[in-house]
Amino acid sequence: MAELFLHKRKVTSVFHLLGEHENDITYSVAWALAKSKTFLNTFLRETIGQIADPDSVTIRLQHHEKEAGITDIEIESPGRFFLVVEAKRGWSLPSLKQLATYACRRSFTTSDGAVKRILPLSECSREYAVHNLGCEKIAGIDLQPVSWKEMAVLAGRAQKSASHAEKHLLQELLTYLRGLMSMQDTDSNWVFVVSLGPGTPKGWTISWIDIVKKKRSYFHQVGGRWPKEPPNYIGFRYKGKLQSIHHVEETEVFKDPHDKFPEIPSVNWPPHFLYKLGPNFAPSKEVKTGNIYPSGHAWCMLDTLFTSHTISQARDISNKRATG
Repeated sequence: MAELFLHKRKVTSVFHLLGEHENDITYSVAWALAKSKTFLNTFLRETIGQIADPDSVTIRLQHHEKEAGITDIEIESPGRFFLVVEAKRGWSLPSLKQLATYACRRSFTTSDGAVKRILPLSECSREYAVHNLGCEKIAGIDLQPVSWKEMAVLAGRAQKSASHAEKHLLQELLTYLRGLMSMQDTDSNWVFVVSLGPGTPKGWTISWIDIVKKKRSYFHQVGGRWPKEPPNYIGFRYKGKLQSIHHVEETEVFKDPHDKFPEIPSVNWPPHFLYKLGPNFAPSKEVKTGNIYPSGHAWCMLDTLFTSHTISQARDISNKRATG
């Protein structure tokens, strides 16, 4: 079979022809929901515990209402349910102000649907989304976060009992979503360089260095002085120099490190990102730390780490380049 490329990117699913922007992904999922009754009912069963005759369901994209914004997806069955899906690419979430606007839309408030919900759809896990939204209702309407990963799981589940035509459609969607499953900016060449402390933290039976080298993993708190969205690349420094750089292959969120690493005691932390790391690589020459305080982080463009003598020099060159 001939290979197809669009702007130098290989096309492996018909949905790739739309693109990989936020609206493109949203349109793809909505199309699959509209064209596969099995996927639609799998989604409805998971989110509201119901199924519906597809002929009674209307799905609207980019529906505008004066002074009430534009919704991404509306799924309505008169008298039964009215769902508003607000989709975001990556780990960003809609603002509470935006969600409140949707909750107060006239079409939404006057609907006779017995179930009304707003579903923020993003890369965020449900636990992370609930924590960061800070509430489970807005203007009296239930918020029910859904992740893109969950959508892929539901599509896969639906595929097992779908018709032949539906199976083909859902396979196209799964290929598309799995290619985007880590929604970080895959074109970014910025590296988040962190410091790994020596020794083993108190109460642990594994060191930070072994978590990276043996488990090929790393984790940190979400937000604060740490990134709110996963980086594309992460670098590690210790013993006074850059030791390795890795592509972030997968990201998930957790609260109890013991669930992921039995060598760490159980504790209830705020949400943390857990990264699955790709193979390590590094410049052939030594790149010392330079002017960075011991536990400090640095953002560097990938190429600067291969041409600079120190990480701090790479950081400064990158910042100067980024600001013009």
